[in-house]
Amino acid sequence: MSVYKRNYRAYTGKLTPAWTRIFVLARYGYAEAWSSRITVGMFTLSMVPCLVFLFAIYFANNPVARLLLGLRPQNVLAINAAFFINVLAAQSVPALILASWIAPRLITFDLADDALPILLSHPISRFGYVFGKWLALFASLSLVTWIPALLLFAYQGYSSPQPWALSHLPIAGGMVAGAVIWIAFLSLLGLALSSWVKWRVVATGAIIAAILVPAGVGGIVSAVLRTRWGLLLNFPYMISLLWQRLLGVPGPFNSKASLPTAAITAMFTLACLLCVAMLYARIRAREVVRG
Repeated sequence: MSVYKRNYRAYTGKLTPAWTRIFVLARYGYAEAWSSRITVGMFTLSMVPCLVFLFAIYFANNPVARLLLGLRPQNVLAINAAFFINVLAAQSVPALILASWIAPRLITFDLADDALPILLSHPISRFGYVFGKWLALFASLSLVTWIPALLLFAYQGYSSPQPWALSHLPIAGGMVAGAVIWIAFLSLLGLALSSWVKWRVVATGAIIAAILVPAGVGGIVSAVLRTRWGLLLNFPYMISLLWQRLLGVPGPFNSKASLPTAAITAMFTLACLLCVAMLYARIRAREVVRG
């Protein structure tokens, strides 16, 4: 049949709800993030600390294994809140590296190829675009933070000869809350910096520098001025203090090295608002006309 003899009509079928369209971007963003072998390799390496913690839990709860290896009880790690603080600390570094690698893949390509006008011409708002990308990055970082931490918690509850899991549920809740705060911040920071840098390698370095450089500056300010408030620039230190309070682990004995929870919360909130402002200024459907 010839083309001109066809009768074209508008689609009259059922439309998907507007709020579900965000998950289309999240699904394709997640697939793009894990399409690289480097991402898979980073994820594999990030599981090495989890295997070490897994063996530590096994030896702590298996006297036969300790006897075969000649381990004394005092040489075995105690499985408590401090143990799971170490789990979070060990997995926070791979989370930062993964965020610095995945975030530019999610947003830098769209900016470099001028794809934002096409994407935002669809029934997707700027908020929906950013939130979909953020969900993809948040889900990717969850695989190396709170999910393996919860699996270790479940294995400890299974391996313990005494009832353990129910009496230590606040540890699980604190781990999830602390890990979610950290990866939510990293995801927002990674997207904000990637939106302003079109080169993926430079964006990766900028994300890592945004965490390490202020930490160094804050340490210098605290040492020179002899004040604790310079530590408000040290995000890894602040999140470690927050983890200790969420899991009920005693903090540093030096009061000068401690920070109020309200100050930590305010600093993370301010940083997130700055990232949102950067995204709001950058993510726009613009058409460039060259005359």
